Amino acid sequence: MGDAPIAVVNEAEEEHIFRSRFPPVDLPDDVTLPEFVLAGAEAYADNVALVEAAPGGRSYTYGEVVRDVARFARALRSVGVRKGHVVVVALPNLAVYPVVSLGIMSAGAVFSGVNPRAIAAEIKKQVEDSEAKLVVTNEVAYNKVKDAGVPVISIGDDMERLPGAIIWDELLAAADRAGAPVVALDPVQQSDLCALPYSSGTTGVSKGVMLSHRNLVSNLCSSMFAVGEELVGQVVTLGLMPFFHIYGITGICCSTLRHKGTVVVMDRFDLRTFLGALVTHRVMFAPIVPPVMLAMVKSPVADEFDLSDLALKSVMTAAAPLAPDLLAAFEKKFPGVQVEEAYGLTEHSCITLTHAAGDDPWQQGPVQIAKKNSVGFILPNLEVKFVDPDTGRSLPKNTPGEICVRSQAVMQGYYRKKEETERTIDAKGWLHTGDVGYIDDDGDVFIVDRIKELIKYKGFQVAPAELEAILLSHPSVEDAAVFGLPDEEAGEVPVSCVVRRRGSSESEADIMAYVADRVASYKKLRQLQFVDVIPKSVSGKILRRQLRDEFVNRTKTAAA
Repeated sequence: MGDAPIAVVNEAEEEHIFRSRFPPVDLPDDVTLPEFVLAGAEAYADNVALVEAAPGGRSYTYGEVVRDVARFARALRSVGVRKGHVVVVALPNLAVYPVVSLGIMSAGAVFSGVNPRAIAAEIKKQVEDSEAKLVVTNEVAYNKVKDAGVPVISIGDDMERLPGAIIWDELLAAADRAGAPVVALDPVQQSDLCALPYSSGTTGVSKGVMLSHRNLVSNLCSSMFAVGEELVGQVVTLGLMPFFHIYGITGICCSTLRHKGTVVVMDRFDLRTFLGALVTHRVMFAPIVPPVMLAMVKSPVADEFDLSDLALKSVMTAAAPLAPDLLAAFEKKFPGVQVEEAYGLTEHSCITLTHAAGDDPWQQGPVQIAKKNSVGFILPNLEVKFVDPDTGRSLPKNTPGEICVRSQAVMQGYYRKKEETERTIDAKGWLHTGDVGYIDDDGDVFIVDRIKELIKYKGFQVAPAELEAILLSHPSVEDAAVFGLPDEEAGEVPVSCVVRRRGSSESEADIMAYVADRVASYKKLRQLQFVDVIPKSVSGKILRRQLRDEFVNRTKTAAA
């Protein structure tokens, strides 16, 4: 597979450290993320930067993006937002979303995206935990955030139903009249925080991940290392993945804007709208999840479109595992489309390992292609090692161990959670991912297991610990365990085994409804079984694999 990765072995400590097969890339040390992303935008002022896929949707040129990022930064300063203040954004995918997030960062503040379709209590929890000073939303989530205890800025035309909100257009106009300075009173440094996404991490409960401007600039430099100059201003990327997720805002929006392409923005997946966007907007690069690929392959709706002349060059899936059968079916139906898999995590600012190809719209020259069933190769400027979880010793090639990564993209830590930070980032700066994998002789990395047991439902993280806590709050539940089961459409679905208290009469459906009332829709339990006992190890850890096997066997027996 071409040149192998550079392996560094420290004989004294028997350290096996792997680096990229590609040379390091330079990192600018004097720019913020918004400055890095929008550099050179003047030359593309009339080009469309962002456009909503829906008919009649909003669009922004690069000139408008630069203008409104600066206007919103001024507006935030005018209402008292200062360097380091957190602003929570509860918006669906809209063309204005990157303008909002980059404006927050330009003001020296910290952008923290939240799922606008989460329940009010979940959004309020993030607002409180992050100590946010403001929330930006629209009619989708306004009723969920209006009682969060902080001022609300509302974007959109239907303002009569949103009493008490600060109106976006009026705020920007007022800041224009006031002439507040564009530059923050306290200059923004590259070492300052700019984003606080929330992740379940390796320990289950959602935590704020502190990312600096340098973290995100570093990640973009590494992940976009092979983009050729001739592609600047040319690539059309689909913006379907949620922008509140680090992959959506950084891996899609920031990377495309950096290279002056166009992001075609979609709020929610609908196959007709999706395929219509691919055709109408001549989308070249589509980061998606396996359920979308499944619909493209199997749904009769796809037959309504002439897909023979698609501009689509590649799709990338990074949020959930891709089944080999689905990959084969997709490649058969779309033979000209390169399928790439990637691996990343919020704690490492986004993409960590990826494929690359000569015909990838982002790539040029003799860039090698990682094997199809791998998650890619190590990016430039990164160090990776594979550690025995029991002994802590690093392992050689072709030996599975916990994936650890070290680079300037590693987070600053979890917000106000020192102990959990120290469990995740060791004294030498290695980020312990909780995923088990290995690197082969060609430098391609393979994921074989997950230590952390997170469930990936349609690309969304579902933490078993969170659902177990809710189940245990039910008066009739004595013990409970949650785990994921494979599902063709969703990737995985959350299911549970529950021990009922003696004398209780609730049904499985009653307990599932209890949980559903307290979580976002993607976190709902899809199946539940009553059991006599939850098997646990000597140390008290739930034996999820055993539970999963027993659950599947009971289901098969019942269906027989």
